[in-house]
Amino acid sequence: MIVTLIIACEVGFWVLLAAGLALRYLAKMPRLGAAVLLCEPVMELVLLVVTTLDLKNGASPDWKHGLAALYIGYTVAYGHYTIKWLDGHAAYRLAGGPKPPGAGYGKARAAHEWRLWIRTVIGAAVALCLLQAAIWYVGGAGDVSSLQAWQYGALRAVGIHALVAVAYTVWPKKAPAGQVS
Repeated sequence: MIVTLIIACEVGFWVLLAAGLALRYLAKMPRLGAAVLLCEPVMELVLLVVTTLDLKNGASPDWKHGLAALYIGYTVAYGHYTIKWLDGHAAYRLAGGPKPPGAGYGKARAAHEWRLWIRTVIGAAVALCLLQAAIWYVGGAGDVSSLQAWQYGALRAVGIHALVAVAYTVWPKKAPAGQVS
């Protein structure tokens, strides 16, 4: 059931995002569009509550609970960023707004990658806290090795993303010929 709920949350995220942006820019109803976009966090709260209830009702902690924690962490760290990024592009494409700036080149791109890495650290921290809370909640009564494995996975993601940021710092992306960085 949790996997189905995670998939439903992901699909719901994109459906609410599309509906909110369509209301904002196509239907010219910015307040209603903003209200729809504000419904996004409710889905993650539902996922958190259902996951907690699943553990409370005696479910054995496994990969589904770990995936739910990482999904919530990712959404906390990247959800608003994704909505803001897509909102800027929708305003540009659908409402004649200014073209959103890209990630840039050289030092600007490296700085952008480090800011994204900080988001990854935040997402991992949220996931680690949720996973640790689940481990403490289950206690010695259950096998928590799956949850611990997800904790190590979150830390690996932080490390891998740091390597990406380091690569953009050491080997900066150059602007195409004729374009100023």
